[in-house]
Amino acid sequence: MPRSSGSFELEKLLKEWEEEDRELRELRRRRVDREYVASLPSRLREAVELYVEQGDLRLACELSGLPLDEFVEVLRRAGVWAG
Repeated sequence: MPRSSGSFELEKLLKEWEEEDRELRELRRRRVDREYVASLPSRLREAVELYVEQGDLRLACELSGLPLDEFVEVLRRAGVWAG
């Protein structure tokens, strides 16, 4: 049974998003200041590492225990926030 054009378009879109996620993860990995991140308390370090690997700001911020504006400042200092 042939695939519908909608199914094909959806698969194409999902592949594009996966590629964008991969590219952004690589960018975050290249930009991160690993020495700074290593100096952070473990909970905050884990939150930054989660953001670097997954790009999930909401989850990483929740894990950090910080208000969003403070967590974004940590990400800026770590070199991974470009927003």
